[in-house]
Amino acid sequence: MATDIDDRLREVVQRLPDSPGVYKFYNDENTLIYIGKAKSIKKRVSSYFSKSSGINRKTLKLVSEIAAIDYTVANSEFDALLLENNFIKQNQPKYNILLKDDKTFPYICILRERFPRIIYTRKYLPEQGEYFGPYSSVVAMKNVLELTRKLYSIRTCSLLLSESNIEQRKFKVCLEFHLGNCKGPCEGLYDEISYREEIEQARNILKGNMNVVYQYFIKQMKAASASMEFERAQRYKEKLDTLERFQSKSLVVNREITDIDVFTITSTEEYAYVNYLQIKEGAIIFSKTIELKKKLDEPDEELLSFSAWELREQANSDNSQILTNIPIVVPEEDIENIVPKIGDKKKLIALSLKNALEMKKDKEILREGKKSKQREVLLMLQKDLQLQNPPVIIECFDNSNFQGTTPVASMVRFADGKPDKKSYRHFNIKTVEGPDDFASMKEIVFRRYKRILEEDEKLPDLIVVDGGKGQLSSACEALKELNIYGQVPVIGIAKKLEEIYYPEDPFPLHINKKSAGLLLLQQIRDEAHRFAITFHRQKRSKGQLKTEIQGLEGIGEKTAMKLLKHFKSVKKIKEASLEEIEIVIGRKKAEIIKK
Repeated sequence: MATDIDDRLREVVQRLPDSPGVYKFYNDENTLIYIGKAKSIKKRVSSYFSKSSGINRKTLKLVSEIAAIDYTVANSEFDALLLENNFIKQNQPKYNILLKDDKTFPYICILRERFPRIIYTRKYLPEQGEYFGPYSSVVAMKNVLELTRKLYSIRTCSLLLSESNIEQRKFKVCLEFHLGNCKGPCEGLYDEISYREEIEQARNILKGNMNVVYQYFIKQMKAASASMEFERAQRYKEKLDTLERFQSKSLVVNREITDIDVFTITSTEEYAYVNYLQIKEGAIIFSKTIELKKKLDEPDEELLSFSAWELREQANSDNSQILTNIPIVVPEEDIENIVPKIGDKKKLIALSLKNALEMKKDKEILREGKKSKQREVLLMLQKDLQLQNPPVIIECFDNSNFQGTTPVASMVRFADGKPDKKSYRHFNIKTVEGPDDFASMKEIVFRRYKRILEEDEKLPDLIVVDGGKGQLSSACEALKELNIYGQVPVIGIAKKLEEIYYPEDPFPLHINKKSAGLLLLQQIRDEAHRFAITFHRQKRSKGQLKTEIQGLEGIGEKTAMKLLKHFKSVKKIKEASLEEIEIVIGRKKAEIIKK
């Protein structure tokens, strides 16, 4: 299996946190297929891809379908158990059913009997009773079973309690009766209706409806107190205490914290990370962390407000209370925003922020890795071109014209091996008439670096000219006139054989076609060509528009520009209906255009 994992997924596994929590596997259709819990998310997920033997076919099938991995960090392994249970109930991933629908994992079963027992079993026989589970942890399953037996008087014996057997007094009460754990239905000391009521309450525990059980005990305790049955009231009080102790083991399941949304944000200069926890019935049922690209001067408060409403909509949340780590603007009056300072709600904020910080760390590590790889490419290009310094800033020039008309040029700038689109430049050729690529190249290189010098900006580490010896010589002439020739390495790259030309060297350099450095140069050259062609097409469209439309009586340049901006080309204007043109420039002018 270790050989089946692709490099991208391997990198994700390596960056997983070494913390307790829940991990989620998605297939290539972004469908959740499996949820698991772990004391260490990283070690547990790694084990799926490192084991080579002793794995069943279902697990092998699961691993073969994994396309993406997500996780939610918890404070403890116990919290992870509860989170796993909640998430599985909400999502029902197919492999959580497939992998556990066998003898390996335990279930809790309410048997179909006159006085039903509640047992745990590794056999799934639907006709035998009502099953709950499967449980991925025997410890978690036994904790739930122990709770039901502490709260309710449910028999543990396997006697056949038929009406005739009880009437004939075939059985005697056992030690469980004397200890108060059973009310003796075997001797007819406990009626079937009352017993069934206890089973129904136990069923709520097994379904996770703790709040229903809690409210039932409160009601019974108050009723007993009102009728002066203080011993019975005390027994219900003890049951409530038992339920409290069970729930207080975990922040994740706490009936006092219910029907709320939790949002936290952490950010860097460029990115923000938002975590969302949705809580219903005292349990976390949904968790998601997202990354946002920040705009200039965009405060975290605005980002969190926007994200909160987007995530609430995705999760179909109608919770009326929102907890956040910073105050946000709430657009609806019936929704309350709280920034908790102490207590369990503050702990929930801490858990949510922990998940946001994990994604932040993960993404920063990933970016650093990409920067490192890009740095390696730049170093390789430095070696290939025999440069003194790594070409961190590269500027590339290209010309474009159509049969000598509308000559234009472009300059693209790459920083750290990535496009710096804010620094891209278009050039209208001003001093050259006709199809003279060499003279055009000299003009734009001269204009570019004359301005750089006037504005006292830093020169690039490498200048690339799209073309062979002729274009390169023209660029060098411009640099010589500016007295910066020799200060910046300059090369030409010819398209056909991808030959690299140096100034004053008649022989081209051939770089290995598989070199990452050459691939970067090709990418930069192609980007410059694309940028020039796009600009040239725009200019031709404007020229064509002026020729064909602006000459019409009653149609001026302003109207022509409106049409071009809306329809993009003369062809599309010709294809447009009168009504479509009328919307842009009015009825009268539209009729002139169509005629």
